[in-house]
Amino acid sequence: MTKRDFPKIHFYDQDFVDIYDKTWAWIQDCWLSGGEKSRLDGKFFAYPGNSAVLQTDAIFSSFFLVYSNRIYQAHPTLDLFYSRQEPNGAIRCAYNIETGLPEVSKNNPEGLGLPLFAWAEFNLYHKTANKKRIKEVIPILHKYMEWIDSLFKRPNGLYEVPLAATGMDNAPREKAAYPVDFNTIMAINVLYMSALADILNDKETSFQYKRQYFSLKTRINSLMWDPEEGFYCDINKEEKRLPVKTLAGYWPLLAEIPNDDKAERIIEKLSDPRFFGAPHPFPTVAVSEPDFDENGNGYRGSVFPHLTFMVIKGLERYQRWDLARDFAIRHLYFVLDSMSPDGNHHKGNLWEAYLPLKEGPAQKKRDPSFPRPQYLSYAALSTICLTIENIIGLFISLPRKTVDWIIPNLEVMGVENLSLKKNMITILSNKSGRGWEIHMESEKLYYFTINILGKKKKTLPIPSGKCSMLIDKL
Repeated sequence: MTKRDFPKIHFYDQDFVDIYDKTWAWIQDCWLSGGEKSRLDGKFFAYPGNSAVLQTDAIFSSFFLVYSNRIYQAHPTLDLFYSRQEPNGAIRCAYNIETGLPEVSKNNPEGLGLPLFAWAEFNLYHKTANKKRIKEVIPILHKYMEWIDSLFKRPNGLYEVPLAATGMDNAPREKAAYPVDFNTIMAINVLYMSALADILNDKETSFQYKRQYFSLKTRINSLMWDPEEGFYCDINKEEKRLPVKTLAGYWPLLAEIPNDDKAERIIEKLSDPRFFGAPHPFPTVAVSEPDFDENGNGYRGSVFPHLTFMVIKGLERYQRWDLARDFAIRHLYFVLDSMSPDGNHHKGNLWEAYLPLKEGPAQKKRDPSFPRPQYLSYAALSTICLTIENIIGLFISLPRKTVDWIIPNLEVMGVENLSLKKNMITILSNKSGRGWEIHMESEKLYYFTINILGKKKKTLPIPSGKCSMLIDKL
């Protein structure tokens, strides 16, 4: 294979393969450069209709761009934010494309974004094995966290931030002073900072971050968990829990905050039609809430792919692979069926947000610009990342030299020519006269774990070159 190309996927539903291929073609339109007066150097990933490049887009896009075989780099957009760090540690959530200056709003005057950089960097490391980069970003992220602490951390150990900082701008959470999502994201951030420090073998730093993580975890469990409702809630200024159930209550899964009993109670609600078990997973507000809107109305019931992605990644933390996969497949069918009204999957758009109870893009009162078409920073998480990781079921770590294939049962599927640094790998399963066979091709040795859920799990060293294995013989 001489020409650099995107990895190919194989799946029994050709529509999934088509939309995966199309997404890569569309991503080309999201590579922008700064204006004449702008100091934004080089190319970066942003929505073509936006006036600014956004922190959330930089972070979420890195999760699918790592699969582009380096045709599109995942790190330059993140670096654009790091390079604008102010002396006090501030990194703002948006920078104007024309001027390169921060864009802030009156309901978020500090331009605070979701501090998920460490999560993105940890994922990048496992897909690129670039240790040098971690050395460079840790001091930047550390200063950034000190800035957040200095402005938003209160004596109770939690963060009091404007609702606009959570990105869920019109969600029915007006009284929230300490949002459950932002506080949990701070816990996720220190958890991954600790993991990044471990990669550099810096035990002392890793321990400091772990300590911060446990202190946040304790506070979230004691103040935000509602034992009657079995759910994590925002709290108001008086530290009273607010009863509204929103998808923000699922971030704790990703932070591994609930114990198994608590996790079970919130995971059950994902399949319960009274809560988040809508036909299209997952509405931003529980269906039984008085503020739930079946037209979506922004964050009052719409399905946003980046939040569905977050919930699915949270399910993985609790080894709920089967459930994660079912939800990912169902979500993708709705994404496909919403592309065009006449059921033609070959024309139409991917959307920023979807209806919760039937197919189609969400709507918002008096806002015809919502949802944005081809909003790939969110949608490509579904059509590329969830497709590779949760539907086909491949999890790859370059530094560990491991590929895990986690599937509920054998189907004709796989990935071809996925570049892992300088190693191209192909893993495909199909049925031959001799039973189920997995064909592999690779340039270097790696360790392959096949996990057919509830049936068999086996790890084998895969030599370079071509080989195949019969599943029945494992």
